[in-house]
Amino acid sequence: MRFLVFLVTALIRLGGWLPLGWMHAQGRLLARLLAVLGTRESKVARTNVRLCFPELDAGTSQAFLRETLAETGKSTFELATFWGRGPARVLSLVRRVEGLEHVRAALAQGRGLLIAAPHLGAWELLNLYLATLAPLTILYRVPKHRAFEQLLLRSRTVLGAEAVRAEPAGVRLLFRRLKEGRMVGILPDQRPKGGEGVDVPFFGHTARTMTLVSRLAHKTRAPVLLAFAERLPRARGYVVHFVPAEPEIADADAAIGTAALNRGIEACVRICPTQYQWTYKRFSFRRRGDPPDLIYGKVGMLRPGLPTQPDRHAP
Repeated sequence: MRFLVFLVTALIRLGGWLPLGWMHAQGRLLARLLAVLGTRESKVARTNVRLCFPELDAGTSQAFLRETLAETGKSTFELATFWGRGPARVLSLVRRVEGLEHVRAALAQGRGLLIAAPHLGAWELLNLYLATLAPLTILYRVPKHRAFEQLLLRSRTVLGAEAVRAEPAGVRLLFRRLKEGRMVGILPDQRPKGGEGVDVPFFGHTARTMTLVSRLAHKTRAPVLLAFAERLPRARGYVVHFVPAEPEIADADAAIGTAALNRGIEACVRICPTQYQWTYKRFSFRRRGDPPDLIYGKVGMLRPGLPTQPDRHAP
């Protein structure tokens, strides 16, 4: 495992010297390979696209799938760009920032700022950019292979961000950091483990979603912004977006707050829909004894008769 970590680190450093356009081209090649081999990622993405965009005809849906796999490939290879280059060179790829006034207004309140950053676009680039705006604390999950944890930490804290594990002690620290007026960043669309989270709508279907963002917002009264870094075509760089969350995100009822979070994520995804992490099994949670909302079979296809959960805020 040590040799593997050494090899990956060396490849990342090498990739950091290569042009972004070349890295994105390799990502597209990887996407074609995923599709040809019928990998788990391509099958899950096909299922998610059919589920979330039922209005697309067969040809448009297939084109959407090809493009989302290409964006997935790009996000894989551009890690070498973000982790292998110096931060100044990485940040020079940010061409425009939309909604920065929301960040300044939120920080001026002195109650901290909670950033909900979905798996959309280039979230590793967003992490570096956030660290230039204010003292930043980010929550992370320990990698499956713990030998890679130090590589992840070095890459995400290079500009002074504080990284804490997604465990009880880390969550308690997030509360303290917000009360101290710091910025806290969370990836809010990872499926919660065990019995955590609540079932709320996402693209019209039930998805088990973490309640941490809404609980932090409710207990600290810190303002909440959604944020993502949109990947521009032809490797022209990135646009960072900041979008205010709905006020309901801080509701005392975790289900109401978390539903507001998912509506905010969905609104961000619709800005650049193929750049979302559709290769992730976002809808696969089932509680024992409950009828299945969605099953990702071995071939990644939807089974018939999937119920949806109505959005209580829909007109």
